[in-house]
Amino acid sequence: MARLDQLRAAYSAQLAALVDWLGELPADAWDQPSRLPAWTVGQLAVHTTEVPTALTAALAAARPRDKPLSIAAYTGRWHAAATEIAERASAAAAGGSFADVTRQHRDAAAAMYATLDAAGGDPVVAARRGPIRASDLLLTRVNELVVHSLDLSASFPGRSPIALDRQALAVSCRMLAGVLAEQAPGHTVELRVPPHAAVQCVAGPRHTRGTPPNVVEVDPPTWVELATGRLEWATAAAAGRIQASGERSDLSSHLPVLR
Repeated sequence: MARLDQLRAAYSAQLAALVDWLGELPADAWDQPSRLPAWTVGQLAVHTTEVPTALTAALAAARPRDKPLSIAAYTGRWHAAATEIAERASAAAAGGSFADVTRQHRDAAAAMYATLDAAGGDPVVAARRGPIRASDLLLTRVNELVVHSLDLSASFPGRSPIALDRQALAVSCRMLAGVLAEQAPGHTVELRVPPHAAVQCVAGPRHTRGTPPNVVEVDPPTWVELATGRLEWATAAAAGRIQASGERSDLSSHLPVLR
């Protein structure tokens, strides 16, 4: 249960930062465009209220008999549902307000926590995109809050950004690094996201000792944005946000890991 408790704490902290920030936006910001193409700020805000409901519904459903998917396999199914997700957010945001979002977040989080408590343990659950371990699904929920906190902050460059909880950011970085390692298995490149994550990836010559010949180092927010397609490799490299050494250290062909 320790892992679930830690993930729950990270979720709660990032949620509190997100809700506080949204509560300070003026009402007319609801219909402004967000940095996500074709998404308004209101649609994105409403979408964040659906983040916990996926876990609540999965925990309430009958337990699947199938083997749980890895996080990489599960999140790999999101892209096919992108249109459905956008349409649901658009419909839910119609006539809404930031006050509605605050209330929905409070109710949705309470329902998720209650269902987690009632379930006990760390069962395999029947989520929307297939069977997955409850802790892994909660991990993706933390990542969603981090990613969309960055999205909302970037939508208002003149305002102070949403604070990123250190543990929530660590969860997001490790998850995304793990997905990269599964999608591009190997030991040719070492990705470092200090102080949160380090993985080896990309097929090719195996590194055995000393400093790896191909190393990529990025700060946590940069890694989250690269891994989720918010930031292009070339743009980040030109801005000095990527430290890369070695002939095979360009990871652009393997990004984003979430589409």
